[in-house]
Amino acid sequence: MSLRDCLAISLQVLRANKMRSGLTILGIVIGVSSVVFMISFGRGHEANLMAIFKSMGADVIYVTSSSQMMDQISGITHKLTMDDAEALANANRLPSVALVSPLTEKMATVTYANEKVSTDIMGMVPSIRSIIEYPVERGVYISDADVMSASSVAVLGATARTNLFKDEDALGKNIRVDGRIFEVVGLLEAKGGFLPGADDFIMIPITTMQAKLMGETTTEGRPVQTIAVKAISSDRVGSAKDEVISILRQRHHIREGEENDFYVMDMREILNQMKQALEVFQVFLASVGAISLLVGGIGIMNIMLVSVSERTREIGIRKAVGAKRRDILRQFLVEASILSLAGGIIGILIAFLFVLLVSGISVGGYTIQAPFSLDIVLLALAVATLVGISSGLYPAYHAARMDPVESLRYQ
Repeated sequence: MSLRDCLAISLQVLRANKMRSGLTILGIVIGVSSVVFMISFGRGHEANLMAIFKSMGADVIYVTSSSQMMDQISGITHKLTMDDAEALANANRLPSVALVSPLTEKMATVTYANEKVSTDIMGMVPSIRSIIEYPVERGVYISDADVMSASSVAVLGATARTNLFKDEDALGKNIRVDGRIFEVVGLLEAKGGFLPGADDFIMIPITTMQAKLMGETTTEGRPVQTIAVKAISSDRVGSAKDEVISILRQRHHIREGEENDFYVMDMREILNQMKQALEVFQVFLASVGAISLLVGGIGIMNIMLVSVSERTREIGIRKAVGAKRRDILRQFLVEASILSLAGGIIGILIAFLFVLLVSGISVGGYTIQAPFSLDIVLLALAVATLVGISSGLYPAYHAARMDPVESLRYQ
């Protein structure tokens, strides 16, 4: 019996039992659509996360105090200072470093008219623009002159602007930060992403932050929470990191064998860790759909065993007129494969519709992306076919092993 004959007979049998065939493939449909959609969603989520982390600088090192969290709770002076940042900006001692940008932040109460919100206040210098991508939508950015004079100016993130001003134009207005007046000179574009507070902050000059919001009255030992260090190129990040550690250990008088009182975070390491976490996340998502595929495969095996039992006399007649074991085996394997492949195709179409529906939707500033690529489709079809063949193997083998005499006696 040729493969073409097997296909024709299989289609005829399946059409004769439309309701049963439809219910049988339901598990495959659910499994394939779940796997395809979840893998697509996982890839889109990974792309969004990678874009956000890369916007923070793939060639950037972040230095933070090792006791930063405790400092925020207890009020103890930070171990990193503006003097440390200036030392790291010495190109003669750190040839792998391109620029240095100190940062410090705190939560503060901000008011405008009748609106009162609690938001993150970030003290910064203009060079941070070369590290973190936050384009100005309107107005201007914090300038070197603002830092030198400790000006009371502020640049608002998109969420902070909306919370304070609603639909009102914020540019040029005055706000109060912990009771002190600041003029809004710039508005940043919305960044969004998976971080809930990605746009909920206000930027002010770091000197203003230290003098007016942190009560620092001396120029020495001005504390900072983070020092962002950008390497001259991505392949020099390792050497820049070593140079930063060496300089800070000298400045903090840390003896050999003693632990650092600061953390140095390499964005490349963070990116690699994030990729590994996302791979685990994708495997988890695919496993959820795989369970449905397993259930669907069991359903196909069960219905094929029922079909073999119902067609026992038919099998006996075919063997009596010359059909070989491989012909019977092939017949039932083809039927199982058609069921599974049909479920796979329907599942892919359903997943494609879901992808079209959710792609581009913004949820809390996070834009959902679910790329639908050819490799996912081919993988889903291959898996569906494999499930069908695996599920139909035992019923087909059972049918092929039947004794023709006993089969003809079957009532």
